[in-house]
Amino acid sequence: MSCALSPSAAAGVRSVQQQRERWERKRRRVGRELVQSEQRYCEQLDLVATYFVEILKAKGTLRQDIRESIFSSIKSIHLVNQTLLAHLEEGNVGLGFEQFCPHLHFYITYVDNFQTAKKVLMMQLKKNKAFRRFKKLQESRPEFHKQQLEDLLPLPLQRIQQYKHFLRDLTENTSPDNPEFQQLSSAVAAVSEVAQRIQDNARSHENHLQLRRVQKLLKGRTTRLLAPGRWYIREGCLKMVPSKGTEAKPKMFFLFSDILVQAKLCSSIHPTNGNKFTCQRVYPLRECTVDKVFGHTKSQGGLISLTFAQAKLLLMSSDQENINDWYRSLCLAIGQLKSKTTVVHRREELLRTPLRIAADGQNGQVASPPAARRKRLQKSSGSSCIIL
Repeated sequence: MSCALSPSAAAGVRSVQQQRERWERKRRRVGRELVQSEQRYCEQLDLVATYFVEILKAKGTLRQDIRESIFSSIKSIHLVNQTLLAHLEEGNVGLGFEQFCPHLHFYITYVDNFQTAKKVLMMQLKKNKAFRRFKKLQESRPEFHKQQLEDLLPLPLQRIQQYKHFLRDLTENTSPDNPEFQQLSSAVAAVSEVAQRIQDNARSHENHLQLRRVQKLLKGRTTRLLAPGRWYIREGCLKMVPSKGTEAKPKMFFLFSDILVQAKLCSSIHPTNGNKFTCQRVYPLRECTVDKVFGHTKSQGGLISLTFAQAKLLLMSSDQENINDWYRSLCLAIGQLKSKTTVVHRREELLRTPLRIAADGQNGQVASPPAARRKRLQKSSGSSCIIL
């Protein structure tokens, strides 16, 4: 009895086989690129570890705390990656990353310290003449290929992003029944977490710079913009329509995740504040509602209404796209504020005497009654509070 496959079945088998061969070819190509780039990466890490960290430690050019602030965990990263490279060169990609991922905490330490490292390095180059000469001498070595220390220090952050792409490509081109599939999948998840941390830190740093920039634009020190959890969103000039029939006046507005700052330009003839703004009002967004107002701009630009607990603003722009962008930004910021998770306390938690207060009571001080403490807890809470 014949067991020959039908033409369509045979074509299906060939198609599956061809697909597997394509996967394997791409897997081998990605593997080669990974090994070659890892070799180069380890060489660059070795330059920093040998010609900077070790020699600076031996010479005593920098204090230990300053060295650690600049180079952080880069020596540990170098050692871990040498082990990874040995596995990759032997073709054990899955095993290599399985043993590598538990040491990602060295990368996390490095990532979290990176902005400090840049700041301390800049300070030392500015103030420490001996270190400045040492750095220039080391960078002139032929092994550095004209690279500077500033080019080498960001490499661990860049390498994590590269690992994420390499591992995704390898996982996508590895059959689920391959022994390495689970190892690669786990590595993708672990490396992606660190990559996300890098992006979050970069966004947080950029936001900090924006807050500081706007703070410097405002005259005086009355308005404090640098606050935990506050994010810069946008800024721009809008015309404020007064409640009475006078002419609309241009004002500068700065939108943050929790407040809207209204300011006006200082006098141009002022000797020091000519390019700064005077803060006029700070509006909390948590108690704000925003609406579009139609029929008041003769189809040119637009008008939005902002209602606060004790104030109302009518803001106008002759640019329709600009006012629409402001409307969307305000709606998004207000919506995110109001959708923050509500804090839920059980009643017994609010009535429980804190240890510190109990200790104070034993020392002769009178503790507050439970009802008074509960009111203070509810009043001090920044988010809404539900008592169960």
